[in-house]
Amino acid sequence: MPPQVRLHQILDWDSPQQNAGLRRELAAGLLQPQAYIAPKFFYDALGSRLFEAITELPEYYPTRTEAAIFIEHLPAIRQALGEDFTLIDLGCGSCVKAGKLFHAGVLPTRYVAVDISVDFLRDSLQHLQRELPAIEMMGIGLDFTHELQLPDELPPERRMFFYPGSSIGNFSPPEAGLFLQRLAAQMDSSGGLLIGVDLIKDHALLDAAYDDQLGVTAAFNRNLLRHVNARLDADFDIGDWQHVAFYNAVETRIEMYLKARRALSASWPDAAGRSLRHFAAGERIHTENSYKYSPQGFTALLASAGFADIQLWTDPRAWFALFFARRAG
Repeated sequence: MPPQVRLHQILDWDSPQQNAGLRRELAAGLLQPQAYIAPKFFYDALGSRLFEAITELPEYYPTRTEAAIFIEHLPAIRQALGEDFTLIDLGCGSCVKAGKLFHAGVLPTRYVAVDISVDFLRDSLQHLQRELPAIEMMGIGLDFTHELQLPDELPPERRMFFYPGSSIGNFSPPEAGLFLQRLAAQMDSSGGLLIGVDLIKDHALLDAAYDDQLGVTAAFNRNLLRHVNARLDADFDIGDWQHVAFYNAVETRIEMYLKARRALSASWPDAAGRSLRHFAAGERIHTENSYKYSPQGFTALLASAGFADIQLWTDPRAWFALFFARRAG
């Protein structure tokens, strides 16, 4: 490994302590009247790679639209970020988006890549460090959606959080507000947030983006059960489950589910022996929400979370937006 890459606070999904907590979380969700699995469980090694494939699909407009906004507005983005800053990339995945910024001349003093998929993070960060050896790099394996703990060695000044790709949509608006407040608490007035937000648009575009013809999103969704089987020692048969995704216009969100193709049961070991959950034919497991915003709505959310000096860039069709904001003084 190149010497400047450091892996800090690694989330070991297979440690006894972590695994016990994750098992409890999964079991609790599956036993709710409306069964659910948290979206973070999408991102085992295979799930991370499937998501990277999703971003290449013709139906999945967010990645290419966001990339075009970066290209069109790069001088303004560079000016907003300034110089001598630490870029903290939340949910970095393959680190490709940060890498494109760096190759375009947006160069931080240090780069901190944060992701829950530790093996994928390690491989991605090593690759990026080989391309850009002059930038100090650090990886943090962390479920930052619950708590964001940064190393004491990172200076509090000039922290620029980078959260592209509209992942903020996985939170409900009240949850998103609390998450943004936690980010604001991690910086001083010299810091900022560069965040991607998917905007409200025609439902047909949204439906297609989350239910592509090739079935990659369906494989991504169904792989969740493979991960659950491994994590919980459960016995879900992936072939019994169908991918379902649609836009809920009232809530302005995409909803994603796994639907049982027939009446079935799934089980997993617990302290009392084995838990059993029956599913009726057509019953669903909720796996993800993806909220869409108006520019005005997300600006208000940022302001209420403690941000100011809010800048907005969007594409000509107003499908997607990039926001930059500083912590209010």
